[in-house]
Amino acid sequence: MDAARVGVITFPGSLDDRDAARAVRLAGAQPVALWHADHDLQGVDAVVLPGGFSYGDYLRAGAISAAAPIMAEVKAGANAGLPVLGICNGFQVLCEAHLLPGALLRNVGLHFVCRDQRLRVDNADTAWTSDYSPGQEIVIPVKNADGRYTADDDTLKALESEGRVVARYLDLNPNGSLNDIAGITNEAGNVVGLMPHPEHAVESLTGPSTDGLGFFTSIIKRLVNA
Repeated sequence: MDAARVGVITFPGSLDDRDAARAVRLAGAQPVALWHADHDLQGVDAVVLPGGFSYGDYLRAGAISAAAPIMAEVKAGANAGLPVLGICNGFQVLCEAHLLPGALLRNVGLHFVCRDQRLRVDNADTAWTSDYSPGQEIVIPVKNADGRYTADDDTLKALESEGRVVARYLDLNPNGSLNDIAGITNEAGNVVGLMPHPEHAVESLTGPSTDGLGFFTSIIKRLVNA
């Protein structure tokens, strides 16, 4: 098949859209720039909601972007099986759009955290994690002020019992997330939200590792084998 086309949405205040596009390209796919105010996903095979501080995190982080015109298309696509990855602010947007359960709150201690973070991949069966092994440990950067994942007890129990925790923080929980949760997936496994930044760990020259590339090669293989 021709190269998979992965859309990367730019919201006002997105910072990592170009980094995400570069990661998509390095993984072997064609990145497609998507604009928050449009109603057209341009026929892409998957979508990435990148990190940053969309709308300056006013109201709540990700809340305004969740109501952007293009998110109506993302919701419809995700509900029909379109693979969607939300990174950091993108994770916040997915929660605010109710494509993923729970919410991301201010970090414990109320400090912005930026560090290389060790993670464990707990679910390697999603569209975005199949290139990892269950239990594989990776190192990718984390940088957030509103990264504390929270949910009610019933939601947490469901996430744990259904194996929908994608990744957990190891050694140090940088933001106070419940159950050390760094990322989760929906029931179908096509929508994933991840607080750390895999797009910043795709090249040995600039990242702490190349461990993040697997999130992007995973989706390419899923699309090729679909």
